[in-house]
Amino acid sequence: MRIHSDSFQHRQPIPAEFALGARDCKDGFGGNRNPHLAWDDAPAGTRSFVLLCIDTDAPTDGALVADTANPIPVAHPRGDFVHWAVADIPADVREIAAGSCSDGFTAKGKPAGRDADGVRGLNDYTGWFAGDAGMGGRYFGYDGPYPPAHDLRTHRYFFRVFALDVPSLGLAAGFTAGDALRAMQGHVLAEAALYGTYSLQPG
Repeated sequence: MRIHSDSFQHRQPIPAEFALGARDCKDGFGGNRNPHLAWDDAPAGTRSFVLLCIDTDAPTDGALVADTANPIPVAHPRGDFVHWAVADIPADVREIAAGSCSDGFTAKGKPAGRDADGVRGLNDYTGWFAGDAGMGGRYFGYDGPYPPAHDLRTHRYFFRVFALDVPSLGLAAGFTAGDALRAMQGHVLAEAALYGTYSLQPG
């Protein structure tokens, strides 16, 4: 199975149009549009797809993220931050148009619903903004890159599509990427992935 994007090249920078955070915007926000994605060569027997977008370079220490006066070292331990989770995408879907699932930022999160005829899950901005009176809420669907501006590491954003042998994972409303990954065990026929990079460091 193969995947590509017309919005960015594999291993190359993601344009700010598809990011939540941007250096050159007055309010600090980018376009937050979902990028174009397309995949093909799904194996015989494919009955649905799952789509995930995960930043694998998220800092693991919230105190360092909050301390904007000091750069976060490249060698600082990293973890995953989920930006998009969609399950039960029909087997005949092979493409997602840019901006079709997200076209701007929604404070307190987009509602539950459907992306590419699949079911939206929660992204990790749900936890990040928890307790914030102006931003806290349940963040469904796509919300793009917003790495700390003082992080010296360029972040990688992996877009992963899984072909499954079941039409639905039967996930509860408000599922997470972790829920989807656990539910799909034993049902994955193939996977395709690409990544783009993003940083708010000057230069």
